[in-house]
Amino acid sequence: MSTAPARTAPARSGAAGTPGPDAPAGAEAAATRLADPIGAALAHLAATQDASGAWKGDYGGPLFLLPLFVAVARTVGHPLDADTRAGMERYFRGHQNPDGGFGLHVEGASHVFTTVLAYVALRFLDAAAADPALARARAFLAAHGGPRASAQWGKFALAILGLYGWEGLNPVPPELWLLPEALPVHPSRLWCHARMVYLPMSWLYGRRATVPADACIEAIRAELYDEPWDQIDWRAARETVAPSDSYVPHTRLTRAAHRVLLGFERIHPAGLRARALAHVLEHIAAEDRATDYICIGPVNKLFNTLAWHFAAPDGPELRRHLARLPDYLWHADDGVKMQGYNSSELWDTAFAVQAALAPGRLDETRPVLRAAHRFIEGNQVLEDVPERARFHRHQSKGGWPFSTRSHGWPISDCTGEGLKAALLLEPLVADPIPPARLADATDVILSLQNDDGGWATYERTRGPRWLELLNPSDCFADIMIDYSYVECTSSCVQGLAAFQARFPAVRTAEVADAVARGRDWMLAAQRPDGSWEGSWGVCFTYGTWFGVWGLRAAGLGAAHPALARAADFLESKQLPDGGWGETAESCRARAYVHAAEGQAVMTSWALLALARAGRGRGEAARRGIAFLERRQRPDGTWPAEHIAGMFNKTCAIHYDNYLKIFPLWALAIAARAEEEA
Repeated sequence: MSTAPARTAPARSGAAGTPGPDAPAGAEAAATRLADPIGAALAHLAATQDASGAWKGDYGGPLFLLPLFVAVARTVGHPLDADTRAGMERYFRGHQNPDGGFGLHVEGASHVFTTVLAYVALRFLDAAAADPALARARAFLAAHGGPRASAQWGKFALAILGLYGWEGLNPVPPELWLLPEALPVHPSRLWCHARMVYLPMSWLYGRRATVPADACIEAIRAELYDEPWDQIDWRAARETVAPSDSYVPHTRLTRAAHRVLLGFERIHPAGLRARALAHVLEHIAAEDRATDYICIGPVNKLFNTLAWHFAAPDGPELRRHLARLPDYLWHADDGVKMQGYNSSELWDTAFAVQAALAPGRLDETRPVLRAAHRFIEGNQVLEDVPERARFHRHQSKGGWPFSTRSHGWPISDCTGEGLKAALLLEPLVADPIPPARLADATDVILSLQNDDGGWATYERTRGPRWLELLNPSDCFADIMIDYSYVECTSSCVQGLAAFQARFPAVRTAEVADAVARGRDWMLAAQRPDGSWEGSWGVCFTYGTWFGVWGLRAAGLGAAHPALARAADFLESKQLPDGGWGETAESCRARAYVHAAEGQAVMTSWALLALARAGRGRGEAARRGIAFLERRQRPDGTWPAEHIAGMFNKTCAIHYDNYLKIFPLWALAIAARAEEEA
């Protein structure tokens, strides 16, 4: 089967996550400022719109993904053309750290997990063992415990490749899926991303699915281990994790659970294992069908592909999977990478609509907005997953996904932002989304509200918080259950408030109650310093923007003490250059970590928050606007800068379109504030 070409990113000033050069300072900078910065930014946004009406972009950054892609492609015989292989190799080499290792993401400190997988991938791409980059990677691994000190997901992938012993893994038995669903430890209680990753992992573990050793595998074994393969004590490495990889150390409860599962592995009946494997494969097939073989995310996409390779190597399921593998690849200036989703199209497009509308220049933006409407209308999910209760799926009808309808997993905040965008576009298009479908979106949002008043991501919180004590990943936090988040809560409250304003007689009491409960959750989640901690962006600037906008949508005035504290917090974090900037370390440390200089995207979030908190005409806002205007380039763009997205506290991810969207939005809101003054 041939490989479809990876999508090509628009030209950018630098690699994802690499800060670009700042604009000139002082008088020289003033001389280069554009006469119409908003118009230039609007023109660039319009020029980068896809023919589908969406904004497509680079959603890379996590470095542990591409090695898994390369390993799976080799395992299943999926060919990679010469340009793709060269681009992948360039990506690895360009993001190797000075110490020889590779981080979880392109700006992160080196991890054994990523380093060993990147090493294997480069060898699979025909790099020689004597290559200086590989020699440096081996030196890093030798100094940090080698593959036996990798986080668990790394050990698991290596075991499939015949590069680590299954005896050195903590169990992932498929029989867990046969437990009564009422139990709090049933996998259906997990956050759906964890659930969908551990689903195929349990099948692969139960089968001890292993690639047959060949000359390359034998050579890599000798390169990675300091003793003969057949003499390694894998059991002794079971709980070994390098400090670099251990963000979430195993608790006593985790270790106790591992001992119980290891005991079960020694005695499990063969018939029960066969029944469990069949049950799990049935659920894998359901996930594949519901997502048109895209899958919820990149890791379970790759593991599902491997499951079908071992279960039915000549079957239609594997062929369908292989056809969609290229959906996750992206060609960019820094090489070919695997994205963190099949795309971020709906999310980016919903924000792009709001940014494009903010200046009020409809004569310039009407065609762009009408095309965006076609995409938003065409990607609302119109039906529920068949037998959704059986396969542990929440209702889907009416929701919007992060990427496209065929992906099939609506998310709370994507639905909130999609609903807002649809309502804003309604007066501008001849065929707006029918009220019944907008009501369906509202139904999804209402159905997703948690008992605590907040909103999680894909589903209501299903499991108890103590399940996080069983987190087996080592390097990712908050993966076990779906928590309430300020970003999701704010977007849902904003969407509901917009719906209520447009349809005041529809579900009036339910919507008002949900908004009030969301407001109370956001007030309770605000930190004493006035900030909110973001979980899906970096970090306190991002969370505080959502908190402020959510509370205003819930009816709080700009003079409310919570909003004043938020504005005070943001003003206290402004940098000398007039901008705002955090690094990804803010998320890992759960404390504000300044970037060396302002970042256009984070400055825009701060300005949007200040505007809604009644400080849009203050000195801090004026300095922030001056920073954006000074940094803007003649073509209306802003230089590439630090990575701004995040997941699970430790892994940053790049949103290519944020530099096109948020500075424009902030400049437009600021200009409107000046006009209204």
